[in-house]
Amino acid sequence: MGVETIARRYASALADVVMQTGEAFPVQNELKQWETLLFSNRELFNAFNNPAIAHNSKERLLEDLISRSNPSGTTANFLRVLLRNSRLTGLQEINDRFEEVIDERRGVTSASVTSSRELTESEKAELKANLQKMSGKEVNLQFYIDENVIGGAVTRLGSTVYDGSVKTQLELLKQQMIDS
Repeated sequence: MGVETIARRYASALADVVMQTGEAFPVQNELKQWETLLFSNRELFNAFNNPAIAHNSKERLLEDLISRSNPSGTTANFLRVLLRNSRLTGLQEINDRFEEVIDERRGVTSASVTSSRELTESEKAELKANLQKMSGKEVNLQFYIDENVIGGAVTRLGSTVYDGSVKTQLELLKQQMIDS
């Protein structure tokens, strides 16, 4: 079973709990903090990832960290489950899937727009409105600049890519001319 599938299962199970209890945002924030802690401290990451370290030593370490940071009961229990199943070092992937699952359940989707220049506020608003109309959902939109995009924009909505860049349009025109 792939990492993505495993991460999605944990994320979905956690989402089931937090959507019922109304703890989605607090738990999401706490898990992001734990991700930062775990991945910014190489020794800590290695301690949880090292199979030579006894499981009960890892449990003591986790409990010490939990007592110092005082997360919600849901977050603490989730971290314990991850440790028990040797998935704590997969927290980054689980957090990414958790955010996606929470957004899906709220009817929100993510999109990104990559253009060669900074877009104006009115262009951003128009793009967002069009994407919301196309998807029928609220859209969290991220904007990126890439000088390799000659003109136009490349938009990703979920797993769909809308490539309206000049470079792609020129390549399509070239291919049409070759095929003619």
